Amino acid sequence: MESNLLRPEWSDLDSTELLFILLELVGRPGQYDGLTTNPNIFFVPLAGAASHLKLTFSDKKQLVAIARGPAFDPAEWERVSKLIDGGRVEVGREFSFCSFRVNGSWRGERSGVQILPPPPDAPIAPDGMAENPFILEFPVRVTDEWTVTNFRRMREHRRLTFLLNVLLTGRATIQPRRSRHLWAVEPGRAAPKWVQEFFFAKLGEAVQPQLSPASTESIREVEAETYYGELGYDGRPLGVPKDLDVSICNFMRLSKQYREKFDRAAFWMESAAKQSTIAASAAFASLAVAVEALGDRALGPTARFQTFLERYAPGKSLEPRRKEMYALRSDILHGSGLLTMDQEFHLGWAPPELKERNLMEELWGLTRIAARNWLKNPS
Repeated sequence: MESNLLRPEWSDLDSTELLFILLELVGRPGQYDGLTTNPNIFFVPLAGAASHLKLTFSDKKQLVAIARGPAFDPAEWERVSKLIDGGRVEVGREFSFCSFRVNGSWRGERSGVQILPPPPDAPIAPDGMAENPFILEFPVRVTDEWTVTNFRRMREHRRLTFLLNVLLTGRATIQPRRSRHLWAVEPGRAAPKWVQEFFFAKLGEAVQPQLSPASTESIREVEAETYYGELGYDGRPLGVPKDLDVSICNFMRLSKQYREKFDRAAFWMESAAKQSTIAASAAFASLAVAVEALGDRALGPTARFQTFLERYAPGKSLEPRRKEMYALRSDILHGSGLLTMDQEFHLGWAPPELKERNLMEELWGLTRIAARNWLKNPS
């Protein structure tokens, strides 16, 4: 029987990180040996006699076993193990974007997360209601292998930005890694240009030993009840709820199982924000999927959706609206319908479109409320 090199103490690491480390330190590209009969078995760096390691994945995409291959190198494996077990915590940095301008800084004393304004020479949108850049700093475990450190930096940056998209009233996002080309018009100019979706500014060090000095101006903090009760864009720069640091710490303390659930929900919420101007039906469905991602998997889809919102965004008066939301979600996902605004014509303020717009806005609000409350008690 093959001995499993996968240590129990590594159970909190996600399989994506483990696979990345193995490909970086043991070798690429990785290879199957009988994909049809053994789709869950993968060898690195190659199959057959050149195999150093044999990896076994579950049907749920989890790495469940690592076995020695014919070309197993004990010294190489010792290096891999030390890299997984070792490392030190430093500060990762990257640009994120928010629908509010970021003029000051905010620091979470417990979480070690910091929001900073963009550097003075960074490109700034002329309209305040835009994708406004800011620098996000956060704890990251670093090693002497830069590719592994950078992988962790990029992953944590994505996770925390998607978390801020839930915790802040404005949209928070990152630039897509798979950028697209599109036609665009510069303000005040009529001639369109074929451009690439892209942002660049001087970030400085991507990883540094400690948080950067705070800016002279601080981001205003508002009592959570007041903060989340404010509606719409008021023209002021970014503000944050007073319990933001606590909420980030709640996220950081999640077990692997719950962290993965929240990451899935946060992904769908960020996707909904990007889809809203392209396919409102897809955005609505994404919000519903975000709710179901956090719900009880032992329940059916309908009960999972309804029960989760009843618990984490309660309100008896909302029960009929929740049923309408789920019915619309089912029509979209099962191919039975589209939102009126996605069809060839718009009815403006006529009843069909207005009703759907209101449902969309309510589902946005309920999903954010429920996700924030779930972070306080993710049972």
